[in-house]
Amino acid sequence: MQNENRTPHIGNAGIGNTTMNDPANGAEPDRRKLLNRMLAGAVAGGIAMAGATARASEVNAPAMPLDGPQIFAGGNHAERMRKELLEALKKPISERKWIMVIDLQKCVGCKACTISCVAENSLPPSVVYRIVTQEEVGKFPDVRRRFLPRPCMHCDNPPCVPVCPVGATWKRADGIVVIDYDQCMGCRYCITACPYNARTFDFGEYYEEKTPKITAYETAPSPEYGQNRGRPVGKDTSPKGNTRKCQFCMHRVENGMLPACVTTCIGGATYFGDLNDKTSLVHELVAQARGMRLKEELKTEPSVYYLK
Repeated sequence: MQNENRTPHIGNAGIGNTTMNDPANGAEPDRRKLLNRMLAGAVAGGIAMAGATARASEVNAPAMPLDGPQIFAGGNHAERMRKELLEALKKPISERKWIMVIDLQKCVGCKACTISCVAENSLPPSVVYRIVTQEEVGKFPDVRRRFLPRPCMHCDNPPCVPVCPVGATWKRADGIVVIDYDQCMGCRYCITACPYNARTFDFGEYYEEKTPKITAYETAPSPEYGQNRGRPVGKDTSPKGNTRKCQFCMHRVENGMLPACVTTCIGGATYFGDLNDKTSLVHELVAQARGMRLKEELKTEPSVYYLK
């Protein structure tokens, strides 16, 4: 009995009306031909879909990275925060209140925020603005690590301000606590007064001190406060000899960009915005039952909120 070869019919929308050989007659299906046709159809469909996606992205995608100066359409949280930030900048400085919200359930302890802060502000050794503390909780074998990022709290009642003998640190109308490097005399009273250990001191060190050459990135100007201060070798110029701390990337915020730690958080755990905007994302977050602030019993009124 002659075997009857039957080839599958490939419809426009994929495989349709496929007829296999009758195994009772000892016939083998033409698997190679079937797989080749399936592969050809999948490749053709993928190319068409990729083309459509590319055309759509040309229309809808922003022309700049996420932290560029343009306005982004509604979508993910970062886009929403950028839009709200730009709206807040239209108001007088006294009518906005910058805060940060950190979701501890999303933080994975990767320290991307710490590294991006160092890179953004050209920080030297021993100077760190955003540490990530960690602790082990639970009992073996149910043990896990808990992480807590800690920037400057930008308190409404900052203990660091009244102890400064020369008035080098103060709170702006929008809630950001700043330091005047030209006024700071390096006494470090503010470091002692801060209950959050959020201030560090610039001792004038370099990562490459014991190498043949200190490369350019170590002396590159820092964009902090929009002043572009460098750290030239052999010169004791500010910010060397000054207290330094997080300033919510004020130089970025005032140019319509989110703080570096917000845009680099891989878990999307860090939020930033104007608390005075009742429709803002941060305003919604702090109203949650999970909201809390560190050492609230001290009455410092921190501007950094945590979702536990």
